[in-house]
Amino acid sequence: MYPDKDIENFFVSNFVGRDDPQVVYMATILKKGEHTYRDWQKRIQSLSYVFKNETEELFDGRKIDDVFNCSKGHPPILKSHLGGKTSIETMIICDKILGYKNNFDKKLDDVVWKSVSMKMKKYSPFLHIDVFHYKKILKDLVLDTAR
Repeated sequence: MYPDKDIENFFVSNFVGRDDPQVVYMATILKKGEHTYRDWQKRIQSLSYVFKNETEELFDGRKIDDVFNCSKGHPPILKSHLGGKTSIETMIICDKILGYKNNFDKKLDDVVWKSVSMKMKKYSPFLHIDVFHYKKILKDLVLDTAR
């Protein structure tokens, strides 16, 4: 039904689209897999737009350090992700730019973060992005909010 690369993306989208990527049932993939895959394709095709919108909302009225501050528990970026406002792709892109994940892994010792961290680690190799492009988007956003 799909070429090899599309089959890989089909399974990646269905693993990423689950709350617990370690528990994926074939029946669920057969029933909802096509819909999940199409939604994932749309998000990936408009990833620059998604990233820009999500980071604008995330950084609105906040300093960049505040978004990643985990001294008082879950940082705003994680809360935003858990609330469905920040996608796993935006989380990974921000990590590729700023490298915050390793710091969170050291400071946040709870099941919630460990689950998100594992999903980021497993999904990241399949998310092919131009880091320079997203770095420019983030830089422009941070400079705009600083004014």
